[in-house]
Amino acid sequence: MTKRYFGTDGIRGKVGTAPITPDFMLKLGWAAGKVFAREGRSKIIIGKDTRISGYMFESALESGLAAAGVDVLLLGPMPTPAIAYLTRTFRCNAGIVISASHNPYYDNGIKFFSEQGTKLPDEIEHAIEAQMDMAMTTVEAAELGKARRIDDAAGRYIEFCKGTVSGDLSLKGMKIVVDCANGATYHIAPKVLRELGATVVEVGASPDGININEECGATSTAMLQRTVIEQQADLGVALDGDGDRLIMVDHTGAEVDGDELLFIIAMAMHRKAQLKGGVVGTLMSNFGLEQGLKQAGIPFIRAKVGDRYVLEQLVANDWLLGGESSGHLVCRQLTSTGDGIVAALQVLKAMADDKKSLNELKSEMRKMPQTMINVRLSEKRDVVALPAVQSAVEDIESRLGERGRVLLRPSGTEPVVRVMVEGDDEVWVEGLCEELAEAVRQAL
Repeated sequence: MTKRYFGTDGIRGKVGTAPITPDFMLKLGWAAGKVFAREGRSKIIIGKDTRISGYMFESALESGLAAAGVDVLLLGPMPTPAIAYLTRTFRCNAGIVISASHNPYYDNGIKFFSEQGTKLPDEIEHAIEAQMDMAMTTVEAAELGKARRIDDAAGRYIEFCKGTVSGDLSLKGMKIVVDCANGATYHIAPKVLRELGATVVEVGASPDGININEECGATSTAMLQRTVIEQQADLGVALDGDGDRLIMVDHTGAEVDGDELLFIIAMAMHRKAQLKGGVVGTLMSNFGLEQGLKQAGIPFIRAKVGDRYVLEQLVANDWLLGGESSGHLVCRQLTSTGDGIVAALQVLKAMADDKKSLNELKSEMRKMPQTMINVRLSEKRDVVALPAVQSAVEDIESRLGERGRVLLRPSGTEPVVRVMVEGDDEVWVEGLCEELAEAVRQAL
């Protein structure tokens, strides 16, 4: 059954354009409240990132939930993974995140967590959408929901993050630049690192409601790279606007992406016999990650692109570690969702245990050259199924052998098919990718 509002990562769009409007949020809060209240008195926690529209949507959701007879706990600005964690610790029926993650300030969105801190089951999302069609009503005055603000939410989460690494981990003597993307981690990530002993230089930690993700954070690391070099720091940590992505920068100013970070954490866990199974990546994970894990005897599977699909595969296989090139990293033995701060601490722990720099650990995995060409379609169609395209793919795969891989991936948002080739020789890969892209064009 198709959903009208919920996508793969909640409800997201431009502020002021349906459905990202105050009246919709009021009704959404009420509808969600009615669904959760079916089991009796309900309690829902709300957190947000730092974008200016968060105030407006927080108030609207709170009003809708109260009208449905649901009590509300307000966290203020908090990272998405913190809301998942606090949903569990406060024994709430659900958690609501007001955030558009790495998008610009003029976008916003809503994401729900279950009482376990995981994505809502499809049947509950369908039930909320069905409730949206009903006329809004208000419970009797004595049954209205109450709201209270949780003043120590940041402190609780800081202690949780520190608790994910052993008590003997000390960052004393390390100089770390942390870029909070002017987002939800601005008052948390620097404190976590300082309390573990690091000397911390903060950038992107002065949110004004409009500068979230603006030329900073995990999606734009140039400022962090410059600052690491200027400050002669040991490394840099870049988080995105809602704190669920991590990209790092080594002491040379080189970016260390999600694939490389996943490899570092996987190898550290593997050496301690803590990995339990294998690693989940995505269709876009670099071939070098797959090859590096294979050499270490670590199983690797690819999920569809999106952290929810990574998590699904982790649960299905009962594995602990997975992630995306973009920096969504899930350490399932520690958290129920992607967590940038927790993942950064796992990398820092690997460095401390192995007594190696981030640059040295990164160099243990060889990233393969990758070329991608977007072939525009006149209309949306299943290009991959065309016989001529299949024949061209088989030909290039046979030429690559064990030295690389091919991926044809239709875009989910525009009439484009992404043609990607990876291999161990950059010039060769570029030529093969252009050859395959031309075969796709000819088949059309």
